[in-house]
Amino acid sequence: MQYETEEIFLQGKKVEKENKQLVEKLIRKKPKNLDEVTEKLHNEAFEQIDCMTCGNCCKTTSPIFYQKDIDRLSKHLKMKPGTFVEKYLHIDSDQDYVLNTAPCAFLNPDNSCSVYDVRPLACQTYPHTNRKKFFQLLKLSFNNTLVCPAVQKVFEGLKKTYV
Repeated sequence: MQYETEEIFLQGKKVEKENKQLVEKLIRKKPKNLDEVTEKLHNEAFEQIDCMTCGNCCKTTSPIFYQKDIDRLSKHLKMKPGTFVEKYLHIDSDQDYVLNTAPCAFLNPDNSCSVYDVRPLACQTYPHTNRKKFFQLLKLSFNNTLVCPAVQKVFEGLKKTYV
């Protein structure tokens, strides 16, 4: 199934209010089994969704680039870290290095990544729905419901479990 950027965004917007209420409830209740439930939902979502049919994360958002990411990517691209930063990155309002443009400069037309083996840590762990201490990522994941159909599926499962 192909995923269209606008379609994903609109679906996320349609349930934004109930997703926000879910996040507020989970923050208040702090369920002890949240990591296990979320990881199960993550695995189920990725049994159905192939990122290569979407690529919306790479088309619309930027990961945070840490110095280790910059060093690794610049070495891979055979350029100095400063040159890499000048060419691809800027500092955002949170004082983080992010991409200058969207879609990502390393996104290929088939939604593959030209620097996949050395991609930033944030890309390696996206959409973060199978991470420990998911509680700490609730607000970020809420934002990602507007970007990623897998996160939307995880949130639908969370609503069935906790609402």
